[in-house]
Amino acid sequence: MIFPATTAYYAALLALLYLGLAGWVMAGRLSGNVLHGDGGSDDLQKRIRSHANFGEYVPLAIILIGLLEARGTSHGTVQALLIALLLGRILHPVGMFAPPNSPRQFACRGGGILLTFGTMLIAAVLLLV
Repeated sequence: MIFPATTAYYAALLALLYLGLAGWVMAGRLSGNVLHGDGGSDDLQKRIRSHANFGEYVPLAIILIGLLEARGTSHGTVQALLIALLLGRILHPVGMFAPPNSPRQFACRGGGILLTFGTMLIAAVLLLV
């Protein structure tokens, strides 16, 4: 088995992004004096969901891509999937704060979701074939 070094590198970058999102949630809690939940704040709810959404999708995506890399899938394919995942996870929270039905919402939030789902779909299919 090959050590998935490229996946490990991107996993570290994604971990830093996850910690940044966690800090963003904590800052929202502190500024709104909210210890639990969202305190009825739409802004804090969006921060919490951005952080949670990341935690819901990134671990499985990283596992899938790491398995591809360990199996010997080409470096270019692995790198492309990881870049798409990272970009998708950066775009998503930006889109969460865009005005409803705006081009930025569709491009960032929608684009982030599509990149994340597309990455997972491609990785899963490649593992099956």
